[in-house]
Amino acid sequence: MTRKRMTPAQRRAQLLDIGSKLFAERPYEDVWIEEVADLAGVSRGLMYHYFPSKREFFVEIVRTESERNLDVTAPDTSLPVLEQVAAGLDAYIAYSDEHVHGLRAVNRGSLLGDHQINDILTREFAVQQERILAALPAAFADDEMVRTALLGWIAFVRAVCLDWVERRTLDREQVRELCLRALSSLLEV
Repeated sequence: MTRKRMTPAQRRAQLLDIGSKLFAERPYEDVWIEEVADLAGVSRGLMYHYFPSKREFFVEIVRTESERNLDVTAPDTSLPVLEQVAAGLDAYIAYSDEHVHGLRAVNRGSLLGDHQINDILTREFAVQQERILAALPAAFADDEMVRTALLGWIAFVRAVCLDWVERRTLDREQVRELCLRALSSLLEV
Protein backbone atom coordinates (compact mmCIF):
# COMPACT_ATOMS: atom_id res chain seq x y z
CA MET A 1 0.00 0.00 0.00
CA THR A 2 1.37 3.41 -0.88
CA ARG A 3 1.28 6.03 1.78
CA LYS A 4 -0.97 9.00 1.06
CA ARG A 5 0.32 12.42 2.07
CA MET A 6 -1.93 14.16 4.56
CA THR A 7 -1.71 17.08 6.92
CA PRO A 8 -1.28 16.09 10.56
CA ALA A 9 -4.94 16.98 11.23
CA GLN A 10 -6.13 14.86 8.30
CA ARG A 11 -3.95 11.93 9.35
CA ARG A 12 -5.16 12.14 12.94
CA ALA A 13 -8.79 12.25 11.77
CA GLN A 14 -8.16 9.27 9.48
CA LEU A 15 -6.69 7.23 12.33
CA LEU A 16 -9.60 8.10 14.63
CA ASP A 17 -12.12 7.15 11.95
CA ILE A 18 -10.44 3.79 11.32
CA GLY A 19 -10.17 3.12 15.04
CA SER A 20 -13.79 4.10 15.63
CA LYS A 21 -14.95 1.58 13.05
CA LEU A 22 -12.76 -1.20 14.45
CA PHE A 23 -13.75 -0.59 18.08
CA ALA A 24 -17.41 -0.48 17.01
CA GLU A 25 -17.18 -3.97 15.56
CA ARG A 26 -14.92 -5.67 18.09
CA PRO A 27 -14.16 -5.55 21.80
CA TYR A 28 -11.37 -3.26 22.94
CA GLU A 29 -8.93 -6.11 23.56
CA ASP A 30 -9.41 -7.45 20.01
CA VAL A 31 -8.32 -4.24 18.27
CA TRP A 32 -4.59 -3.83 17.63
CA ILE A 33 -2.75 -0.57 17.02
CA GLU A 34 -0.76 -2.32 14.30
CA GLU A 35 -3.98 -3.07 12.43
CA VAL A 36 -5.04 0.59 12.58
CA ALA A 37 -1.62 1.64 11.27
CA ASP A 38 -1.79 -0.96 8.46
CA LEU A 39 -5.27 0.15 7.38
CA ALA A 40 -4.11 3.78 7.35
CA GLY A 41 -0.97 2.89 5.43
CA VAL A 42 1.33 4.31 8.12
CA SER A 43 3.97 2.93 10.42
CA ARG A 44 3.20 1.86 13.95
CA GLY A 45 5.66 4.53 15.08
CA LEU A 46 3.61 7.26 13.42
CA MET A 47 0.50 5.88 15.08
CA TYR A 48 2.23 6.19 18.46
CA HIS A 49 3.37 9.70 17.53
CA TYR A 50 -0.28 10.75 17.45
CA PHE A 51 -1.50 8.52 20.28
CA PRO A 52 1.02 7.33 22.91
CA SER A 53 -1.03 4.24 23.83
CA LYS A 54 -4.00 2.21 22.73
CA ARG A 55 -5.93 3.45 25.75
CA GLU A 56 -5.26 7.10 24.88
CA PHE A 57 -6.24 6.37 21.28
CA PHE A 58 -9.54 4.90 22.41
CA VAL A 59 -10.20 7.77 24.84
CA GLU A 60 -9.66 10.20 21.97
CA ILE A 61 -12.14 8.28 19.81
CA VAL A 62 -14.76 8.58 22.55
CA ARG A 63 -13.95 12.29 23.03
CA THR A 64 -14.20 12.96 19.28
CA GLU A 65 -17.55 11.18 18.97
CA SER A 66 -18.88 12.94 22.08
CA GLU A 67 -17.89 16.36 20.72
CA ARG A 68 -19.39 15.52 17.33
CA ASN A 69 -22.62 14.56 19.07
CA LEU A 70 -22.70 17.80 21.06
CA ASP A 71 -22.05 19.81 17.90
CA VAL A 72 -24.84 18.24 15.88
CA THR A 73 -27.38 18.49 18.71
CA ALA A 74 -26.70 22.12 19.65
CA PRO A 75 -30.07 23.77 20.21
CA ASP A 76 -31.61 26.60 18.25
CA THR A 77 -32.56 28.75 21.25
CA SER A 78 -34.93 30.85 19.14
CA LEU A 79 -37.35 27.89 19.04
CA PRO A 80 -39.90 27.02 21.76
CA VAL A 81 -38.64 24.43 24.24
CA LEU A 82 -40.31 21.35 22.78
CA GLU A 83 -39.19 22.28 19.27
CA GLN A 84 -35.62 22.75 20.56
CA VAL A 85 -35.65 19.33 22.18
CA ALA A 86 -37.30 17.73 19.14
CA ALA A 87 -34.72 19.28 16.81
CA GLY A 88 -31.88 18.09 19.04
CA LEU A 89 -33.44 14.64 19.21
CA ASP A 90 -33.84 14.55 15.42
CA ALA A 91 -30.17 15.50 15.08
CA TYR A 92 -29.11 12.77 17.52
CA ILE A 93 -31.23 10.13 15.75
CA ALA A 94 -29.72 11.17 12.41
CA TYR A 95 -26.22 11.15 13.96
CA SER A 96 -26.88 7.65 15.32
CA ASP A 97 -27.98 6.43 11.91
CA GLU A 98 -25.10 8.07 10.02
CA HIS A 99 -22.35 7.32 12.58
CA VAL A 100 -23.26 3.83 13.77
CA HIS A 101 -19.58 3.01 14.30
CA GLY A 102 -19.13 6.05 16.54
CA LEU A 103 -22.25 5.28 18.55
CA ARG A 104 -21.12 1.69 19.06
CA ALA A 105 -17.57 2.73 20.00
CA VAL A 106 -18.81 5.24 22.59
CA ASN A 107 -21.14 2.68 24.11
CA ARG A 108 -18.41 0.06 24.24
CA GLY A 109 -16.24 2.68 25.91
CA SER A 110 -18.84 3.37 28.56
CA LEU A 111 -18.59 -0.27 29.61
CA LEU A 112 -14.82 -0.19 30.22
CA GLY A 113 -15.03 1.71 33.50
CA ASP A 114 -12.17 4.00 32.46
CA HIS A 115 -12.31 7.25 34.45
CA GLN A 116 -11.38 9.44 31.46
CA ILE A 117 -14.09 7.90 29.32
CA ASN A 118 -16.61 8.21 32.14
CA ASP A 119 -15.63 11.88 32.54
CA ILE A 120 -16.20 12.51 28.82
CA LEU A 121 -19.62 10.86 28.87
CA THR A 122 -20.59 12.51 32.17
CA ARG A 123 -19.72 15.89 30.63
CA GLU A 124 -21.74 15.12 27.50
CA PHE A 125 -24.79 14.14 29.55
CA ALA A 126 -24.41 17.25 31.73
CA VAL A 127 -24.21 19.53 28.68
CA GLN A 128 -27.33 17.94 27.20
CA GLN A 129 -29.12 18.19 30.55
CA GLU A 130 -28.23 21.88 30.92
CA ARG A 131 -29.35 22.61 27.36
CA ILE A 132 -32.79 21.22 28.09
CA LEU A 133 -33.02 22.89 31.49
CA ALA A 134 -32.05 26.24 29.96
CA ALA A 135 -35.01 25.99 27.60
CA LEU A 136 -37.53 25.02 30.29
CA PRO A 137 -39.33 27.42 32.61
CA ALA A 138 -37.13 28.43 35.56
CA ALA A 139 -39.12 26.32 38.03
CA PHE A 140 -37.82 23.16 36.37
CA ALA A 141 -34.16 24.14 36.71
CA ASP A 142 -34.27 23.98 40.51
CA ASP A 143 -36.28 20.76 40.70
CA GLU A 144 -33.86 17.94 41.55
CA MET A 145 -36.33 15.30 40.41
CA VAL A 146 -36.52 16.94 36.98
CA ARG A 147 -32.74 17.30 36.79
CA THR A 148 -32.24 13.64 37.66
CA ALA A 149 -35.03 12.50 35.36
CA LEU A 150 -33.50 14.43 32.46
CA LEU A 151 -30.21 12.58 32.91
CA GLY A 152 -32.18 9.34 32.83
CA TRP A 153 -33.99 10.47 29.68
CA ILE A 154 -30.69 11.27 27.96
CA ALA A 155 -29.42 7.78 28.81
CA PHE A 156 -32.76 6.36 27.62
CA VAL A 157 -32.41 8.13 24.25
CA ARG A 158 -28.88 6.76 23.84
CA ALA A 159 -30.04 3.22 24.66
CA VAL A 160 -33.06 3.45 22.33
CA CYS A 161 -30.92 4.75 19.45
CA LEU A 162 -28.28 2.05 19.97
CA ASP A 163 -30.98 -0.62 19.96
CA TRP A 164 -32.53 0.95 16.86
CA VAL A 165 -29.31 0.96 14.82
CA GLU A 166 -28.51 -2.59 15.92
CA ARG A 167 -31.89 -4.22 15.36
CA ARG A 168 -33.90 -1.88 13.08
CA THR A 169 -37.24 -3.07 14.49
CA LEU A 170 -38.64 0.48 14.55
CA ASP A 171 -38.51 3.18 11.93
CA ARG A 172 -36.96 6.59 12.56
CA GLU A 173 -40.32 8.26 13.25
CA GLN A 174 -41.23 5.60 15.84
CA VAL A 175 -37.90 6.15 17.62
CA ARG A 176 -38.55 9.90 17.65
CA GLU A 177 -42.10 9.46 18.93
CA LEU A 178 -41.02 7.05 21.66
CA CYS A 179 -38.32 9.42 22.93
CA LEU A 180 -40.51 12.52 22.81
CA ARG A 181 -43.38 10.72 24.54
CA ALA A 182 -41.02 9.68 27.31
CA LEU A 183 -39.83 13.25 27.78
CA SER A 184 -43.33 14.64 27.68
CA SER A 185 -44.41 12.18 30.38
CA LEU A 186 -41.37 13.00 32.43
CA LEU A 187 -42.10 16.74 32.35
CA GLU A 188 -45.89 16.31 32.30
CA VAL A 189 -46.00 18.71 29.35
